[in-house]
Amino acid sequence: MSDETEKPDQEAIDAARREVKGRDGSTPPGQTETRAPEPSSSPPSDSSADYRIDVEFYDHVVPYRDRADVDFYVEMAKATRGPVLEIGCGTGRVLIPTARAGVEMVGLDLSEAMLSECRRKLASEPKDVQARVRLVRGDMRDFELKSEFALATTPFRPFQHLLTVEDQMACLRAIRRHLEPNGMLVLDIFNPSLDYLVGDKFLTETDEGPPFEMPDGRVVLRRHRLASRDRFAQVNDVELIYYVTHPDGREERRVHAFPMRYLFRYEAEHLLARCGFAIEELYADYDKNPFGSQSPGELIFVARKA
Repeated sequence: MSDETEKPDQEAIDAARREVKGRDGSTPPGQTETRAPEPSSSPPSDSSADYRIDVEFYDHVVPYRDRADVDFYVEMAKATRGPVLEIGCGTGRVLIPTARAGVEMVGLDLSEAMLSECRRKLASEPKDVQARVRLVRGDMRDFELKSEFALATTPFRPFQHLLTVEDQMACLRAIRRHLEPNGMLVLDIFNPSLDYLVGDKFLTETDEGPPFEMPDGRVVLRRHRLASRDRFAQVNDVELIYYVTHPDGREERRVHAFPMRYLFRYEAEHLLARCGFAIEELYADYDKNPFGSQSPGELIFVARKA
């Protein structure tokens, strides 16, 4: 993919920036709406809803496109020399740069839409990069790859699609079975913000970044909101909302709805210990600053197979 992009159409961007009614989740008049199928009560591993809604936008969304975790994961992979198992590899946002760095990768994901996009991107990579990658469609709670890995990673929180302790432990034990002796795991989850958990402002739609332009000229503005909260189960029902303005002026609203489980620090530490891991580091960000150095920061656990 070229780094060069055409100058966005300012009128289209301004149209996407306009105030839109329906921030409570209703469809604004004159717009069509597409929603992902409602997730089941026992959601699949790395995709609790259908990622076909947003797979074409995923690598263009500004918070994803500019996310600071790629260098962190590439350096972790190079330090262990691989091979690396990436759980929830998605479109290859982290996997492909890691393979470019010379590390053998296996990417596991349940979403066929995400894997298809990853395959499409891999096809444009040099042959030696392609040869380092194996993609597997599977459930992170229960998989068998007949391989062992020096490192397993969970970039950008796929683990938080697991809603129960039983599913979380099944995932960690499946990962542990696939690690070499003394193999490493990076568990990447967000550190819950108390304001986010209780603040009413998050129940209405909030912009996540500036609009972005797709190669075909569509302009997309993404917002998100919490549709509901279950504080007893520690599960938020999240909606990612895409306002799409087509070059001919047509507008549509796409909604990807899914539940997401949040975990607190000591809860995650207990899970790791129960599943046979010894924590070596806990970082607040991808520059490896220690937990507690910022708030809320991230919860990035580096653990070794005990």
